[in-house]
Amino acid sequence: MRKKIVAGNWKMNNDSAQTEALISELLSKKPEHSVAKIVIAPSFVNLQAAVQQTHGTSIIVAAQNMHQAESGAYTGETSVGMLKGIKVNTVILGHSERRAYFGETNALLAEKVNTALSHNLTIIFCFGEELADRQGGNHFNVVESQLREGLFHISRENWSSVVLAYEPVWAIGTGETASPEQAQEMHAFIRNLIRNEIGAGVADATSILYGGSVKPDNAREIFSKPDVDGGLIGGASLKAGDFLEIVNGMQ
Repeated sequence: MRKKIVAGNWKMNNDSAQTEALISELLSKKPEHSVAKIVIAPSFVNLQAAVQQTHGTSIIVAAQNMHQAESGAYTGETSVGMLKGIKVNTVILGHSERRAYFGETNALLAEKVNTALSHNLTIIFCFGEELADRQGGNHFNVVESQLREGLFHISRENWSSVVLAYEPVWAIGTGETASPEQAQEMHAFIRNLIRNEIGAGVADATSILYGGSVKPDNAREIFSKPDVDGGLIGGASLKAGDFLEIVNGMQ
C-alpha cells in the first residue's frame, strides 16, 4: 500500500527561533493518528536542531538539497555525509526552483540521485512543466523526459527509496490554477509511465505527491484523487494551522 505523505518545504524562511517555534506548534497540535506521514524541510542551518527537536516523534526532517559529490572543494555546498552525520535521511532533489534559478539539469540530478541512494537516503524527486510547456501541449513530454533522464536509470529495488513530487510550475504564483482533475490526469500519466517502464509493482507502490499550491481549502479535493498520494507544500507549510489542516485533508 502506498504511503500517504504531506511534506512542508520551508525554503529560505525562518531563523532558528522561528523554526523552533513552528516545530513546537506542529508537535503540540498534530493529530495523534494521522493518515499521512508528516515531513518538514527547514533550512540547512536549522536541520540539526530540527532533528533533535523532533526526536522520538513521527515527524520526518528532510534536507532541501545536497551536492552530488561525496566531498571536495565545493564552497557553500552540503554533502550526503554531512546530512547523514546529523541523522537527516531524506532529501528533496530537483525542486523547480533549483532547476530554474540554479541551472540543475536532468543529468546533474541523476548524479545526485545516485549519491543519495548509495547512502540509503529517501529521495523526494521533483519535476514538472513550465507555463509555456503546458500552453504548448508539451507537458507530458517534458515530465517524461525529466523522469527518464533524472530517475529511470535506478534499479527496481531502489524505487522503494523514492517519492515523486509533481510540480506544475505554471500553476505556482502565475495566476493560473491547476484543477484537481488536471493533477489526477498527470499523476495517472506518471504512474502508467512507471508501470510500462519499470513494472506494475513499482508503479502501485510509489507515492506521487502534488506540489501545485495546495491549501487548506483545496487539499481534501486534491487528495481524494486516486493517484494523488499527498502534497509537497510551500508557503502554506509555514503556518502550523494551515499545514495541519492540509494534513487533515488526507483521508
